[in-house]
Amino acid sequence: MAEISDKVAAASAPKIHPGSGRRKSPAFPKGRQLDGEALDQVRALLGERPRRRDLLIEHLHLIQDRYGCLSAAHLRALAEDMRLSQAEVYEVASFYAHFDIVLEGEDAPAPVTIRVCDSLSCELMGARQLLDTLKSRAPKDVRVVRAPCMGRCDCAPVAEVGHNHIDHATAESLTAAVEAGQTHTVVPDYMDLDAYRADGGYALLQACLAGEHEPDKLVKLMQDSGLRGLGGAGFPAGLKWKIMRQQAKPRLFTVNGDEGEPGTFKDRYYLERDPHRFLEGMLVAAWVCEVETCYIYMRDEYPACRQILETEIARLQAADLTGGIKIEMRRGAGAYICGEESAMIESIEGKRGLPRHKPPFPSERGLFGLPTLTHNVETVYWVRELVEKGPQWFAAQGRNGRKGLRSFSVSGRVKEPGVKLAPAGVTIKELIEEFCGGMAAGHSFKGYLPGGASGGILPASIDDVPLDFDTLQEHDCFIGSAAVVVLSDKDNMKDVALNLMRFFEDESCGQCTPCRNGTEKAVQLMQQDTWNQELLRELSTVMLDASICGLGQAAPNPLLMVMKHFPEDL
Repeated sequence: MAEISDKVAAASAPKIHPGSGRRKSPAFPKGRQLDGEALDQVRALLGERPRRRDLLIEHLHLIQDRYGCLSAAHLRALAEDMRLSQAEVYEVASFYAHFDIVLEGEDAPAPVTIRVCDSLSCELMGARQLLDTLKSRAPKDVRVVRAPCMGRCDCAPVAEVGHNHIDHATAESLTAAVEAGQTHTVVPDYMDLDAYRADGGYALLQACLAGEHEPDKLVKLMQDSGLRGLGGAGFPAGLKWKIMRQQAKPRLFTVNGDEGEPGTFKDRYYLERDPHRFLEGMLVAAWVCEVETCYIYMRDEYPACRQILETEIARLQAADLTGGIKIEMRRGAGAYICGEESAMIESIEGKRGLPRHKPPFPSERGLFGLPTLTHNVETVYWVRELVEKGPQWFAAQGRNGRKGLRSFSVSGRVKEPGVKLAPAGVTIKELIEEFCGGMAAGHSFKGYLPGGASGGILPASIDDVPLDFDTLQEHDCFIGSAAVVVLSDKDNMKDVALNLMRFFEDESCGQCTPCRNGTEKAVQLMQQDTWNQELLRELSTVMLDASICGLGQAAPNPLLMVMKHFPEDL
């Protein structure tokens, strides 16, 4: 009987092919399971906000701001609520440095985070020692991490306690801020809407809306002024307007406020003082190019700028002063690559900030596949002044045969660092002596970065070159966004180049092999006591020739310049 029972049981068992390895399906779906409480929390947090795909990064910020991190349960719940795959949500959240993802079994980050800037200007002023000191002293409820440039290079070293920036930071000042609970953003005094209008603000925009200006004439005015894009590329602004007016409608406008280039802080300087001059210039450009919506992409390292703009845009809209043009703010999440226009567009669409292949260019097919005007913050900041004073006024500025004005972000070994509005074509020698009060006490001029981390390094002997677009190429350098870092006899250029290459290694988006692997290998080679210069040159050639975007193409500039101009430091 037992033998018969065994046969019956075997016959009724599920048929599994021998050797298949399959087992009986579990009683629940595979993969990370949906947590009902987390879903309720996410839905309550998002409220009536749209669940559009392009708002993914904004929704991730909401969760992290509320809970201090992005837990696996919340990521799963957000994917469910937005009807996205978990992979889509995770790949975006993990791409950006400012999102703290906590998976099962991992500890949440400490309640308070101190971020110490380790970019070149801050390292020159002792950031590395500050970071080591803080790590040895910090209590368990405080996390201390290094961070890339915070756009406050004139106040180096800089650190951030929560969302509160501490200029000229010391271990004592940071400890005091933590103990006092000073973790929130401090918004400086600025010219608000009422003060700006009292000074003639928005008269230009109102005149445009009333038909007192013709778009084509304003395009010509911009072309006659010679104003070029001040985010680094230097494309003529008036020509960009002309091209945009030839594109099919609807059209969009993206403003790049992600000035992450180490040494650059001019956009923050202007936004924290006179935000409506920027907003009016943006709206005039939008009117001329007949765009429907303006998207302002603001880097996460500028919380004060973001708060100012959110407040003043709301007031502007309440006063019905936008001429029907929509304005949307988008918040970055810590990615230098998003300063590249196509990577910024990808980020605004709620995706990883990976640069696109060109062509097509954004003016043809940009944000959401529509023709898109792209400008840097400072470029449109000048629009009102150019119209009111005329293109000849701007073109008449300049030295050494150059035209216009430049906002130089100057940091490093000078007596008076800061944003210096100077004539285009000023030399580094003139910039230091006339605008920065000379070199800092005890320092002798040794070299300088004319255009931030990617613009190369020149020796003090080349101090008579006009600083402007198209003047530095013969020296294998470029001005970019006019971020000038001054170096002295106290600085070792080998260490300077290594600091810059580490930055590029951290900030590479990873899309292309020459940049992703090239920056990593360059750091390894540059950490050696003696550089293998032949191998570094070969590696640099590959990065220059084969990288998709400007990050990888410009990353070798510092090391090549050090080998060329500062062999005594190798």
